[in-house]
Amino acid sequence: MNAISAPAVNESLHWTEYGIPIRNLWYMLLYAWNEIPLINSGELADAENAPTLDALLASVLMKLVQQRLRIGLGRNYIDEKYLLRGIRGRINFTDSLKNHAFEHGQAYCEFQQYSMNVPKNQIIRSTLMRLVQTGNFGVNRAMSDELRHNLRWLTRLLDGVDLIELKLDFIRRQQLGRNDRDYRLMMAICELILMRQMPADSEGQRKLPTLDHAALVMHNVYERFVANFYRTHLNGWDITAQKRMGWHESSQSRYLPSMRPDLTLVEKSSGQIILLDTKFTAKSLATNQWGRESFDSSHLYQLYAYLKTQEHLSDQHRQAKGILLYPSVNQSEISESINLQGQTMRVDTVDLTKAWQDIEHRLLKLIEE
Repeated sequence: MNAISAPAVNESLHWTEYGIPIRNLWYMLLYAWNEIPLINSGELADAENAPTLDALLASVLMKLVQQRLRIGLGRNYIDEKYLLRGIRGRINFTDSLKNHAFEHGQAYCEFQQYSMNVPKNQIIRSTLMRLVQTGNFGVNRAMSDELRHNLRWLTRLLDGVDLIELKLDFIRRQQLGRNDRDYRLMMAICELILMRQMPADSEGQRKLPTLDHAALVMHNVYERFVANFYRTHLNGWDITAQKRMGWHESSQSRYLPSMRPDLTLVEKSSGQIILLDTKFTAKSLATNQWGRESFDSSHLYQLYAYLKTQEHLSDQHRQAKGILLYPSVNQSEISESINLQGQTMRVDTVDLTKAWQDIEHRLLKLIEE
């Protein structure tokens, strides 16, 4: 379980709006996107110096697009329909007759053309334009203007690729081949940019007032980072994300919520079970009306339910442990163990402002203990 080495955080680094150094967030994103080899390769390392998250994502996306332009954009056969003087492919008689095309020696023809105007390139070009219009690139005006200029220039290089309305489900539906590693990373970046700028349900550009989209996005990144980190470093463990568990109720109710811990870790040799839930919240402790700090009761109830409803399945389930893992930013470390009716639960934090080696050591130590 050796951690991947990475440069230590220092005061000269830029910080995100979440209080996390850009460098650490970059490593978290690489884990979340399952692009671990990039951490040690040095490729795209200059992205660590970006002043904001938008600047980081824009810089990486531009570099990947430029690399792809040098070897050629991905292409595929797409259906085309044109009014032509002559015949190509299949004649659309309905449109040709309706528009009297034959009378002018023309015909509406349908055919397939090998083109770069395919959905994955449309998503990339539209995301670049979205960054030009709405990206937050920091307080340095000259640096921000230069980044926007480079984004516009790259968008013009993709002339011939349509601009489209970006939708999350459309990005997630893209089928990529085995040689599309760079496209997988670009699609992940485009998805994250769109998630950060989630529009309101009503018309217009107003953002949803009832949801903190930044927190929702970062919770997703944090959860996937932790999952892929343990998959990479924990040899001898089976690790499953969002594994559904049954309530094993004596009488059925269709209103019971589903139970899916973020991670289920099972050691192959001993059968030891650990249920881990990540909680991306501003504070790991709640404060009551009298100012007393305590653990978040809803989080503890949730973890207790995960453990207690499964204990009858086997000895390993009766001895299973639960972990609530919170991120922290320049706060005192919390590492508490609670035993309730034979069930062991831990509440732990990992300080995301520390040097990356310290973050990795902390995550590994939680499981080793």
